Amino acid sequence: MSKQLLVVYHSLTGGTTQMVEAACAGADAEDGVQVRVLRAALAGVDDVLGADGYVFATPENLASMSGQLKDFFDRTYYGALDRIEGRPYAALVCAGSDGAGAARQIARIATGWRLKAVAEPLIVCTHAQTPQAILAPKRIGADELERCRALGEALAAGLAMGVF
Repeated sequence: MSKQLLVVYHSLTGGTTQMVEAACAGADAEDGVQVRVLRAALAGVDDVLGADGYVFATPENLASMSGQLKDFFDRTYYGALDRIEGRPYAALVCAGSDGAGAARQIARIATGWRLKAVAEPLIVCTHAQTPQAILAPKRIGADELERCRALGEALAAGLAMGVF
């Protein structure tokens, strides 16, 4: 029986999208796992309930997760509460400074859902600190994308083997 990995994300300048694409490429390499990718604005409770594992991905905005990812959690939290305990998740953060605030917010919500973190949050820091750099399209380096790919592959492999 196939497992489903749901990837929910928001991206404004493309950095988070690149991280998600790399994670999905790793996950897609695993037989027996269907990867479903949804922008945060389009994901709902049924999507959360139908998945066996999750990747939540966001840019860091003002030391927080993006408003669109927060909106996703606001819309789905209570509908999924007490219905998805123990499922695995991982977090990707495309940060301008340190990404810790966004990662911490995702972890708090996942703790409330009683999800199981299968990796430390993967934070890629772009060091964008000026308004121009913050708003500019991002290009994530090959080494960082490889880390994202490996995380997606490991999460999918764990799902396929029933480890998580």
